[in-house]
Amino acid sequence: MDIIGMSYSQSQSGAYALILGEHDGKRRLPIIIGGFEAQAIAIELEKIRTPRPLTHDLFKSFADVFHITVTEVVINKFSEGVFYAKLVCTDGKVIQEVDSRTSDAIALALRFSCQVFTYESILVAAGILMEEENDISRPVERGAEEEAGEQISFTDYATVELHEMLHSAIESEEYEKASKIRDELNKRK
Repeated sequence: MDIIGMSYSQSQSGAYALILGEHDGKRRLPIIIGGFEAQAIAIELEKIRTPRPLTHDLFKSFADVFHITVTEVVINKFSEGVFYAKLVCTDGKVIQEVDSRTSDAIALALRFSCQVFTYESILVAAGILMEEENDISRPVERGAEEEAGEQISFTDYATVELHEMLHSAIESEEYEKASKIRDELNKRK
């Protein structure tokens, strides 16, 4: 599975929809996750470095110190609207499976650069078939601005102002806002 993107959940307040896509396929798997996990996934996707390690970064550092690697993540169950996952870990000698919330497993998969898998039965039960690539991009591109019911445009700000806003957003751990400011700065290069 590939991470296609995230959007603010229209169905659950304070939640986000993480969209996974079938590798070389047209099926999508929408998974509702919490705000903290969405932030942890988004900052790793955007390669934003935080002043202090977040929980998933701490877990990665801890695992590295003890020579443990997460080799893959498997979304192994879907029951009553809830996805379940496991981390497949190794120390080079023994392979262990560890239960995990799917959102945490995805956040760790990004940090360990490992693949995410699921079963055909889960894609059949919870997947959505997309006829065109653009069908999924519209909801995924919606950002945190919609959460507040407003649209924020960074196009009207000067580059110097944007750099200050970016620094401030990172310092206050507003990572979704920081990624949007960064995107606007990248457009100007």
